[in-house]
Amino acid sequence: MSTYTIDTATSRATPSPAPMKRLTAPALQARKGKEPIVALTAYTMRMAQLLDPHCDLLLVGDSLGQVIYGLPSTIPVSLDMMCAHGAAVVRGSWHAMVAVDMPFGSYEESPEQAFRSAARVMKETGAAAVKLEGGVAMAETVAFLSARGIPVIGHVGLTPQAVNALGGYGARGRSNAEHSKILDDARAIEQAGAFSIVVEGVVETIAREVTAAVSCPVIGIGASAECDGQILVVDDMLGMFERVPRFVKRYGALAQEIAGAVETYAAEVRSRAFPTQDQTYAPKA
Repeated sequence: MSTYTIDTATSRATPSPAPMKRLTAPALQARKGKEPIVALTAYTMRMAQLLDPHCDLLLVGDSLGQVIYGLPSTIPVSLDMMCAHGAAVVRGSWHAMVAVDMPFGSYEESPEQAFRSAARVMKETGAAAVKLEGGVAMAETVAFLSARGIPVIGHVGLTPQAVNALGGYGARGRSNAEHSKILDDARAIEQAGAFSIVVEGVVETIAREVTAAVSCPVIGIGASAECDGQILVVDDMLGMFERVPRFVKRYGALAQEIAGAVETYAAEVRSRAFPTQDQTYAPKA
């Protein structure tokens, strides 16, 4: 495999000696029960550059509504927003497969509506797949898209776009009825043609059962280490927010680092310690 470098002069992702071949839906599907799939959300070109060498899947999540835009939920996110950020992530990556979330209201009405929305996403972004929420109710749509050349990632368990119907973001699957529904949802979208399924915010035993019950890879978030891969919101795992869900492990403390750097900058500006001659231009000799 070729190495991957960042050209610091231009801040462009520069493969060396040749571009890596992107991972594809069939390649990820073949990872079922094998090496776990590493996935993270990404919303910008620069973040995609930094994540790409280490990830198999970059998901342009509709979580950008909260993380980037400060919205109260994912519900107000538009197709325009997803296309703009999806294109940025594709431009910043070479290796990972890029998938884009279908926002609320862009696919639920009918399979035909879903196809129009998904086709726009793929044309405008260059992404290789879309992700949509829902199980049994979305099986027909998943089949419709898959039959027309659009790879689909399903999403069951806690589905944030249904937060109003669910009554909050609490873990799913604590009752027998909900337990059975999650398994039925996963089986339905697998049989409809989803090449992978995200299982979010469920009781750990259910995540293991779903992983064993379907033949496509199951990617967990707030689920189980027994899933075929894991995904987190990148800003959560990097420590950009003071509060994170219980299932998040912080691998960094970027909020503190950024605040510290800005504090130092502000002090140097106020004391006129910045800029120095190293940061200013001298007249020509």
